[in-house]
Amino acid sequence: MKRLFLQIYLMVVAAIAVFATIAGALWWSFVESAIPRHPAEAAAELAQTMLPEAAAPAAAQQAALDKLAARLRADAALYAPDRSLIAQVGRPLPPHAWGVRLADGRWLVARIPPRERWRARRPGPLLVIGLLALAVGVGAYPVVRRLSRRLETLKSGVEALGAGDFGARVRVEGKDEVAVLAESFNRAAARIEALVGAHRTLLANASHELRTPLARIRMAIELMKEGADARRKADLEKDIAELDALVEEILVSSRLEGEKELALEEVDLLALAAEECARYEEAELDGQPLTLRGDPRLLRRLIRNLLENARRHGRPPIELRISRRETMAEVRVCDHGSGVPEAERERVFEPFYRRAGSTEGAGLGLALVRQIARRHGGEAVCDDNCFRVTISR
Repeated sequence: MKRLFLQIYLMVVAAIAVFATIAGALWWSFVESAIPRHPAEAAAELAQTMLPEAAAPAAAQQAALDKLAARLRADAALYAPDRSLIAQVGRPLPPHAWGVRLADGRWLVARIPPRERWRARRPGPLLVIGLLALAVGVGAYPVVRRLSRRLETLKSGVEALGAGDFGARVRVEGKDEVAVLAESFNRAAARIEALVGAHRTLLANASHELRTPLARIRMAIELMKEGADARRKADLEKDIAELDALVEEILVSSRLEGEKELALEEVDLLALAAEECARYEEAELDGQPLTLRGDPRLLRRLIRNLLENARRHGRPPIELRISRRETMAEVRVCDHGSGVPEAERERVFEPFYRRAGSTEGAGLGLALVRQIARRHGGEAVCDDNCFRVTISR
């Protein structure tokens, strides 16, 4: 993928190249072709018009040669067809030096001084156009780079906001459209941060407030007389347990969204899985010792939610396996139930999603599993009756 500043810069350079090519072609066609490109060519053309006929007196030919040499700024000599000297200006020139043969057989010999030779070889219009195009191209680079750098800064801010850094802002530079876009982004980011903050506060406060009445209800059930309806008491205790679990998962989810950095430490994943498997008689653990850096509280919640999901919606035995996958650790939980239809394998990770006919759980367990996995640089997927979670080591 080409960088934006390279695209803009190459466009500018291409426009300069086209301009230089067209300007050079026009110069060559209409100007350069009409101007002699060397003093030798000028000498040949001037000699035909300024020198008298071959039969003219020697004095007339000498006077004409003086004018021609002055015009050319060169030493010159005029020889007869038999190479005998007719006239000479400046330093002597041998008859076999560079010369031009005239129509009547005479020879015009000339020596161009070094300064005139340099003038003949000095940079032409085409080279000047090329140098100007190069200078403009070099000068355009920092201008284009400055514009694209501001766009790259804005892109980094958008990516940071998308990654969950709601405090991300970009510096506003200039007063052009890019600056206006940066201001709009900062305003939008501030509104999003305020909304998300209010949402987190609401969830946290609501969850904490629910804990108080739940505790009172639980205490009231404990104080009920022995003669109370045992079935009704059991149903109430089950409902309270589900509400308590829901509140706990909402709190964990809220903390995950609010915490930018996890409390990482060395975690023995196999030992952690063994502790959680001990809570379920139908769970079987297999794997190899594996240590990684992670948040033990969240990793414990991840394994517990996977086991609880298999217990509720699958059939025993439940198989939990810990293994290595290159730079990742893999947690695989399988059961012997009917599995998850392919059309629902992605939806089961949505918050509060329940499969048809399901009456247990609030639908937050698997959503929390994926959230924890992604915070640890991994992913959670569903394969029929198995859930596979990868965690970065």
